[in-house]
Amino acid sequence: METSTEGASRPDSSPAAAADPPVTAGPAAATADTAVVTGAPATPPASLSPSRASDFMQCPLLYRFRVIDRLPEKPSEAATRGTLVHAVLERLFDAPPAERTAPRAKALVPGQWDRLRESRPEVAELFADDPEGERLARWLAEAERLVERWFTLEDPSRLEPAERELFVEAELDSGLRLRGIIDRVDVAPTGEVRIVDYKTGKAPRPEYAEGALFQMKFYALVIWRLKRVVPRRLQLVYLGSGDVLTYDPVPADLERVERKLLALWDAIRTATETGDWRPRPTKLCGWCDHQAHCPEFGGTPPPYPLPVRAADSGGAQQGRMGPD
Repeated sequence: METSTEGASRPDSSPAAAADPPVTAGPAAATADTAVVTGAPATPPASLSPSRASDFMQCPLLYRFRVIDRLPEKPSEAATRGTLVHAVLERLFDAPPAERTAPRAKALVPGQWDRLRESRPEVAELFADDPEGERLARWLAEAERLVERWFTLEDPSRLEPAERELFVEAELDSGLRLRGIIDRVDVAPTGEVRIVDYKTGKAPRPEYAEGALFQMKFYALVIWRLKRVVPRRLQLVYLGSGDVLTYDPVPADLERVERKLLALWDAIRTATETGDWRPRPTKLCGWCDHQAHCPEFGGTPPPYPLPVRAADSGGAQQGRMGPD
């Protein structure tokens, strides 16, 4: 198997790439990038995914809206295209190596779009106002271009993934569970592990590379805790700009990530118990579905559905659990 990395450097956050496993509190499941269901709030066992951790770091109130209030979110063209492209790249490896070509990959796009509409009927609403199908055709053509660009960054005929769309979960000594879905895991004959994630957006500037690598280090920590093996390489493949960002972690990196996640979880538990979810305004607010409920935009959050403890309550330090 090929273990070298094609291309070189930098990141983005394709929503579909970091899809969460189902959140089971409530009558239906939610994923990181699709509509969040409404229903009775609950407090599941302590767990974090990269998407939910990123939500809280971006804006604690966004985390509350998605995890506790479960406010619905409309599918977006960008996120749905990301889901479609991921499905195509996953399915291409079903073919023998010699048949993993760009024309074959592009030919998979229409069928995978049909499957996506069947499994998630709400995505059809994206093109409800497109009776002639012109906007849909452009959207599908862009998905094909992203798929085709992948072949300039990696050669799938030389790859044989050990895992695709791998759900992983590990429990830390603290009791916090880390979970997520890894796009691709490559294992060399020598046993070295490479974690690969596809991004359908553009790579960010170098000064933002650390933030982009957070998700990958999260996955590396999970693999380390599960297998006692530190992945040899973390690789982000940016189809939007044709960049590849790589990072070779060491145990000290993953120990720092673990400390960061424990501190993050402690902050989430405190917010859960006190009901103090502060909005954190950034330029990303312009893409948020929840402005009508956000105080920064004159909105009012839904009534807080969980019991509230005083922030200085001694009992809050023992047996606290928060949602994910």
